[in-house]
Amino acid sequence: MSVAGRVLVVDDDPRIRKALEVNLRARGYAADLAATGDQALRIAARRHPDVVVLDLGLPGMDGLEVVQGLRGWSTVPIVVLSGRDTEAAKVRALDLGADDYVTKPFAVDELFARLRAVMRRAVMPEGGGVVATPDFTIDFTAKEATRGGEPVRLTPRQWSIVEVLVRNTDRLVTHEQLLREVWGPAYVKETNYLRVYMTQIRRRLEPVPSRPRYFTTEPGMGFRFRLPPEAARDGA
Repeated sequence: MSVAGRVLVVDDDPRIRKALEVNLRARGYAADLAATGDQALRIAARRHPDVVVLDLGLPGMDGLEVVQGLRGWSTVPIVVLSGRDTEAAKVRALDLGADDYVTKPFAVDELFARLRAVMRRAVMPEGGGVVATPDFTIDFTAKEATRGGEPVRLTPRQWSIVEVLVRNTDRLVTHEQLLREVWGPAYVKETNYLRVYMTQIRRRLEPVPSRPRYFTTEPGMGFRFRLPPEAARDGA
């Protein structure tokens, strides 16, 4: 059975963690649970959730610090679930990078509506759901690459690299940023990983892998996905 998405629940109250876990699994989601900020960051780096539900009043590392920690390397949607109901608390969390804010006590149906909304927004890349070049097509909704109408086999790691680069079309993505987003914050020095994976990606997608047209290298800095003028984005 397919999973609706993976949700990381971060709350120091075991009753809330348990209640959300039961409701998530009943609705077809996979659930990861964390009681502290440190634990949340470790799980997020290892499991790559589709959305994070985050309490602010955590022991040790505060929830706002968790938002900052996640935003240092990830664009995962974050829905704050907190008893802090002041406007200042909400503005601070949203300014730091949270995507939505739900105040406790909360209605379960409303929370799940908010989760579905932020997950839908996260699926679509800036400018559309499909990127079509003269040589291959990237479909973010289907999570699939094709050449000449035939699927291109990409491993999950290769797909993640392609996704980060294509979502940042024509922008430099540094080695450190790419490593953080694909491997997690503990891997910012392993640039040799990127050379190996980029070679594999070019073999699968570039018309001439030794002279890349799309996935180009910025020596000493990172990589860039270039979209030629005749290519198209489809947001439908």
